[in-house]
Amino acid sequence: MANVIGVKFKEKGKTYYFDPKNISFVNGDGAIVETARGVEYGEVTMSNCEVDDAEIKGELKAVVRKATEKDLAQYRANVEKRTPSIRQAQELVNKRKLDMKIVDAEFTFDNGKVIFYFTSDNRIDFRELVKDLANAFRMRIELRQIGIRDECKMKGGLGPCGRVCCCNDYLADFTRVSIKMAKHQGLSLNPTKISGLCGRLMCCLKYEDDYYAETLKFMPKINQEITTPDGLGTVVSVDLLRQTVVARITLKDESTELHEYDLAKLGITPEYSSPCKECQASAEECADSENDDTETDVNEE
Repeated sequence: MANVIGVKFKEKGKTYYFDPKNISFVNGDGAIVETARGVEYGEVTMSNCEVDDAEIKGELKAVVRKATEKDLAQYRANVEKRTPSIRQAQELVNKRKLDMKIVDAEFTFDNGKVIFYFTSDNRIDFRELVKDLANAFRMRIELRQIGIRDECKMKGGLGPCGRVCCCNDYLADFTRVSIKMAKHQGLSLNPTKISGLCGRLMCCLKYEDDYYAETLKFMPKINQEITTPDGLGTVVSVDLLRQTVVARITLKDESTELHEYDLAKLGITPEYSSPCKECQASAEECADSENDDTETDVNEE
């Protein structure tokens, strides 16, 4: 077991473990720590505790010291410089007529380096731009190209559901999302309906996909002929959450009627290859609670 504290460097970022070196921390404290980028300021999100050695990846770095008021003031000053720096950098980009958009800027705690994040559809030769930025900011410059999903994660916004984008709110990492997940859920494949602010498939399509994929394995297919308590019928629609089937029954007078059946009435017993509470929940609980290996750009489909 190792004694650690959890530190975040961004409000929505990951939590990293550090050795507190016998210093007592509580949630909300500031900490000065040594990172791969140098000395950084971070906020303690997990006070002193012991974790299993298996949870620690790589070498556990030590805390330099508990942050002082002066450290906090310097950190806030660095944050305040972010917006004008982005504007100034974009002006230099426009002056060079480069096809790139500056998305964010990050100053290291000691003001020794500034990292500019940018998006572009093409590879950019920014060697001359780096010289311009170095002359303007008088510090080391680093330019990092990011994807459109990363831009959305940094900027945030309200998704189609009316809530803050998941990537900006709490997702630490992006997971692979494919068009097949939308098909599993019977959603419209209209790009405007299943795309997020970034223009890619919404991250939330992944959340319930395991349940839908497992349930589809034993649900009857559309237009399949099945045996019902009222005779032979043709499947018209299925409800994966309620686990019901609507079938068209042909009566003796050649007229047809639509009947809805629970799986139990059709003699179908759900079997999940990876049992879990969510998959085993009743139809009502699922309803209430709510790989074409295609990449995340819906327009590729």
